[in-house]
Amino acid sequence: MAVLDMKFLVLVLAILGIWASQTTARTLPEEFVMQKYEQWMIQYGHVYRTIAEKESRFKIFKENVERIEAFNDAANQPYKLGINAFADLTNEEFRAARNGLKIPFCEPKITSFKYENVTAVPTALDWRTKGAVTPIKDQGQCGSCWAFSAIAATEGITKLSTGKLISLSEQELVDCDRTREDQGCEGGYMEDAFEFIVKNKGITTEKTYPYTAADGSCNTKKESSPAADIKGYEKVPANNEKELLNAVANQPVSVSIDASDFSFQFYSSGVFTGACGTELDHGVTAIGYGKAVDGTKYWLIKNSWGTSWGENGFIRMERGIDAKEGLCGIAMDASYPTV
Repeated sequence: MAVLDMKFLVLVLAILGIWASQTTARTLPEEFVMQKYEQWMIQYGHVYRTIAEKESRFKIFKENVERIEAFNDAANQPYKLGINAFADLTNEEFRAARNGLKIPFCEPKITSFKYENVTAVPTALDWRTKGAVTPIKDQGQCGSCWAFSAIAATEGITKLSTGKLISLSEQELVDCDRTREDQGCEGGYMEDAFEFIVKNKGITTEKTYPYTAADGSCNTKKESSPAADIKGYEKVPANNEKELLNAVANQPVSVSIDASDFSFQFYSSGVFTGACGTELDHGVTAIGYGKAVDGTKYWLIKNSWGTSWGENGFIRMERGIDAKEGLCGIAMDASYPTV
């Protein structure tokens, strides 16, 4: 009897092993994937310098596509993954190029929090419908997420305080801001960006100082014509989604998240509930919140990876989870500019 039980156990483990490997990656015919690859290259304008580079990138593309297909084939997934502009990059390459958040190691700054006594907020809110969010931008192969996050929050409060939605310059921050952690494409921090805008007495428009996705020398002539100004910034109390909700209900807010997982790289649609930790490495902007048709509460987030990623450049991330840090650490480190 013991021998039969052991054989049955071995059989069950073998079946589980096969199932697990199929959900991790699904082998697809090479010809089928190559056809997808050629179409993808045309769609995103990818041209490789050598045949060897094209072949090596195809291997990465194939692995990514197989993982995406396997994930989407699994039942009851609340969100989907998709082939986007980053499909020929390994996760390590992608993180190195796009996730440039650099949080200082010193003690976090303590500020006032003007929304602490807020008692009533809308059940759902989308600052896009209020005209306080500019179209999705693309940081390119530059670790300037911190600049895009800070600028989006500044654009939002400028609209709310002046009635004018102005696309402001991330490149001015990349080139001119060297406040503590801010090092252009090598990474930076939203709060340092806010401090730069205050000390600089404003920030100019994107039209005046356009984005190049590369480090450059500070153009003081372009910098000298500010179009928007802030007086300072405040931090949202850490690890408190309720307080974060109070802030987002009143203005777009810069938030730090852990965006290192494969599922985040290829997020396509739905409410993201995916695997992620709390190693904060990416700056984005919370521009609203709501509840999906299945009842899942979410944060509405503006990213800076172009419109091919996510829901036309945005992502809905699960809100109100058990962990006080929030999904991907979204409640750990949030701040907003004040006017």
